[in-house]
Amino acid sequence: MGGTTRDSDFALRLTAWHHGHGRHDLPWQNTRDPYRIWLSEIMLQQTQVDTVIPYYARFLARFPDLASLAAAPVDDVLALWSGLGYYARARNLHQAAQAVMTRHGGEFPRRAADIAELPGIGRSTAAAIAAFAFGERAAILDGNVKRVLCRVFGIAGFPGERAVEQRLWALAEDLLPQTEIGTYIQAQMDLGATLCTRGRPACGRCPMAEICVALREERVAELPAARPKKTVPQRHARVAVIVADGAVLLERRPPTGIWGGLLALPEIPEGTADPARWVAARYGLQAGEPAMLPPLNHAFTHFRLEMTPLRFDVAAAAAAAADADHRWLALDALADAGLPTPVRRILAELADGPKETPQRELPL
Repeated sequence: MGGTTRDSDFALRLTAWHHGHGRHDLPWQNTRDPYRIWLSEIMLQQTQVDTVIPYYARFLARFPDLASLAAAPVDDVLALWSGLGYYARARNLHQAAQAVMTRHGGEFPRRAADIAELPGIGRSTAAAIAAFAFGERAAILDGNVKRVLCRVFGIAGFPGERAVEQRLWALAEDLLPQTEIGTYIQAQMDLGATLCTRGRPACGRCPMAEICVALREERVAELPAARPKKTVPQRHARVAVIVADGAVLLERRPPTGIWGGLLALPEIPEGTADPARWVAARYGLQAGEPAMLPPLNHAFTHFRLEMTPLRFDVAAAAAAAADADHRWLALDALADAGLPTPVRRILAELADGPKETPQRELPL
């Protein structure tokens, strides 16, 4: 091992702890299949294990291998991802599968440096895949690992700052053991996820208690430093819920940006004084006075969105506004569509609840 005796002690303590107390029976463990490992690593980005497990099982049932994922329509991939959030992960997953098939002959790259060149795979994720699937000696630095290193070695500053992150990367590489690399990498993840948690860490059961700077200096609550506070912007949007004969008109979002590539409710341009006239001009559908459905708030990473849904009822005979970017979706078929979570909630309430009484005064 490189580094000081204390650094070596870190790896020894960690792997010894993991043998007896780490997680060993997760669905994506006990395999060297890079496809399954890669899928789990992408799904686990900013998502809890308990949330990922059922999605992981359904995804593998539909796409059991890389070739089947690469050959699938992106709509099918997004549909299976619906509700998991951060949809760019699904689009990148699909693109990366196609890249492996076309650029690597269907063989998943073995080196972390090559894996990191695939869409949606950063340095840490690539290292984890290479370590678990191929035994490469590569360091990771996800959120759990950053928290553990900041506390054990007393590293101040927000880990997202470039200088702090560079210091953490240097430390993570120096700490790498020569053997049991997969166990060591998994142990880092497990320690941060189960004991060295953000709130209420179980320091009394932590294998690092004797060498932890934060514990010794009573700075556990301070480390790692929190992200500098910023005012979270509040945005507002009105969306058109255009209904005809038990189906709703959906519009495909642009491939990049929020909900990229998903089907969503059309957004009514800001300042539109007569939404019914806008529906007629935009889609050629004649609708009466809209009904204002209950507003819905949704938090994104960098802003909050308040959505005000306006329901427009149109005649089924006139419901012809469908093309490559639009689709009529039956309200009893929501489960099979790739929809953003707030859109799914709006439509689920619409399918289950009574029709709202039209209101004349609508927000602009």
